[in-house]
Amino acid sequence: MTEISKIIIGYLILQGAFLSIVAAVGLIRLPDPYTRNHAASKSATLGTISVLLGVFLFFWIIDGQINSRVLLGIIFVFMTAPVAGHLIGRAAYNTGVPLWERSIQDDLKKAREREKSRG
Repeated sequence: MTEISKIIIGYLILQGAFLSIVAAVGLIRLPDPYTRNHAASKSATLGTISVLLGVFLFFWIIDGQINSRVLLGIIFVFMTAPVAGHLIGRAAYNTGVPLWERSIQDDLKKAREREKSRG
């Protein structure tokens, strides 16, 4: 049981590290703030949660302790990171940050036009 647990814990931590690297590469390589925000909010969130889950399982299975701070960290990141990513993207759009020149679709522009025509 201990060897399988160590393999699962190691896999979760490595997966989290890989997803964090993917987020960092996405922040460097992607063309506009909206796609960079997507990379940061998705990959970094999943990476952080994977690492924290690996840490939680380590303390629980190997050391026999349930660490409530790590659980609270997982819940906090899971609840706040996607919302923060959405609000940052929305704020960028509302302040007029342009989309990438090769962007095909702007759904928020269509919704704003409909809203202006109603009121």
